[in-house]
Amino acid sequence: MEQLPKREEVPTELTWDLTKIFATDADWEQAAAAVTAQGTAAAKLEGTLGASAEALAAGITQVLDVLRNLEKVYVYASMSSDQDTGNAHYQGFNARAEALAAKIEAQTAFLEPEILAIPAATLADWQAEKSVLAPYRHFIDGITAGRAHVLPSAQESLLAAAGDAMGASRAAFNVLNNSDLKFASVKDDAGNQRQLSNGLYGQLIRSLQRPVRKQAFQTLFQSYGDFKNTFAATLAGETKRHNFQAQAHHYPDARSAAMAHNHIPAAVFDTLVEQVNAHLPLLHRYVALRKELLGLDDLHMYDMYTPLTGDAPLSYTFEQAKAEAKKALAPLGPDYLSHVQAIFDGRDIDVVENQGKRSGAYSGGSYDTAPYELLNWQDSLDALYTLVHETGHSVHSWYTRHNQPYVYGDYPIFVAEIASTSNENLLTDYFLKTQTDPKIRAYILNFYLDGFKGTVFRQTQFAEFEHWIHTQDAAGQPLTADAMSAFYGDLNARYYGPDVARDPEIALEWARIPHFYMNYYVYQYATGFAAASTLASHISAGQPGAVDRYLGFLKSGSSQFAIDTMKTAGVDMTQAAYLEDAFAVFEQRLNEFEKLIRA
Repeated sequence: MEQLPKREEVPTELTWDLTKIFATDADWEQAAAAVTAQGTAAAKLEGTLGASAEALAAGITQVLDVLRNLEKVYVYASMSSDQDTGNAHYQGFNARAEALAAKIEAQTAFLEPEILAIPAATLADWQAEKSVLAPYRHFIDGITAGRAHVLPSAQESLLAAAGDAMGASRAAFNVLNNSDLKFASVKDDAGNQRQLSNGLYGQLIRSLQRPVRKQAFQTLFQSYGDFKNTFAATLAGETKRHNFQAQAHHYPDARSAAMAHNHIPAAVFDTLVEQVNAHLPLLHRYVALRKELLGLDDLHMYDMYTPLTGDAPLSYTFEQAKAEAKKALAPLGPDYLSHVQAIFDGRDIDVVENQGKRSGAYSGGSYDTAPYELLNWQDSLDALYTLVHETGHSVHSWYTRHNQPYVYGDYPIFVAEIASTSNENLLTDYFLKTQTDPKIRAYILNFYLDGFKGTVFRQTQFAEFEHWIHTQDAAGQPLTADAMSAFYGDLNARYYGPDVARDPEIALEWARIPHFYMNYYVYQYATGFAAASTLASHISAGQPGAVDRYLGFLKSGSSQFAIDTMKTAGVDMTQAAYLEDAFAVFEQRLNEFEKLIRA
């Protein structure tokens, strides 16, 4: 049976180079000690910020300096742990970083309450008259916009100090899901026995051999079922945390609290759910077509990911994928491509799966580090899409960090997925413009339709489930494994329609979704994909000014509210039009796919 390599067996060139952050663990220790001392010094500023504009500016500067240095310490520990979650040494580093972050948060929790304690008229006068506050104008405006939801300093400090303890449910899920949970062996397409992992599952569920994908599906969920009550406890604990934090800060519910953080009106969430539900017949039509083309009497959830056009006509090694990605992203211009090349050449990507490595993929780092990427590479078209997706995040981070001061040197979660999915849309457009072989075009269209299904429809399904568990808990209803499975099973059936059999395993899918621990994050995948569809279409069509507006968006960071940033980029996300446009593209490509596949 083929085993995943141990971390030390992975070729160096396929690992990220974290020595660019800290050359040695001893340097990390020194930096952590320095941040600890900085936090202690910053805490002594409590009670001084309201004395003058100069005192306020100095206090903001000192607190931000602590947070900036903390981020660097934190990401080194976190990424060192992610590369092998079974490594006790770096698990210890990560635990210490988590504890230090909670401590610093508590020590600096006075910042917002003290700003809000300054009379509004006084603060307005200072901002109008004192240039020392100019760099922080939007930062201060963002804080005062939530004036009704910030507690007195002592209460904020107490809640911040409890952050480490309240994060225990999420931490337990991560260890259980990424390290302790074991799967049985399964047969791959070649008949080889292989130890199942989350990464391998993503490959086998797309197998053209139905017994292979069925076994992978049932084997995976057998393990989650064995621990369903533990997973229910961790998810319930995290949900209670979100609801408690929202209640403590005088929000009507956890969703309002989460969306207010980025100044997003709840109507954005509601409009998404309404539009997706209104367009579920498109998904049902696509599902019915899948059943027809696969020639199945009964379509199961493990049949939802296999290509309808046979074996993938395109497959890429990591080196080939990097070359193809640069061709697809060429419409963004030479400056953008130069940063893509730097990421590809700089050992900023941790490429292959190894024992204990965190599942999935992400782009990470901090203001003072490279924009690192974690992958779990399998040679496939899907992996190429993941590469351009994460590289979209990384280049977005590079532009933001090199064009904004630290105070605005990150971008809100609400727009975080737009750059990444714009890259995916550009890759699809590139294929449809350059590939004339009907088989390849059909495969790409199928891949796009599956991607839309997985991003817009599926993530909105997740958002509905996430909203349900929060409202259930707020109403005092217990979040047991059976209750969550029953609701999720019904929700899945509504989304996919009458042509899909109700597999009991899929009712457990909630147990393996890490984003449910991220407090109303998933809806932004769907809104982001729809917005990216509009932006990418403008860029691909060569619309005058489209690239400049897009690069301006990438450079803007958090220098204005996210809704306003997207309006400047050319998309008004307060209206339903961008969603309707996205569904129109889906329908157009579904029409083309139906004609092509039947021809």
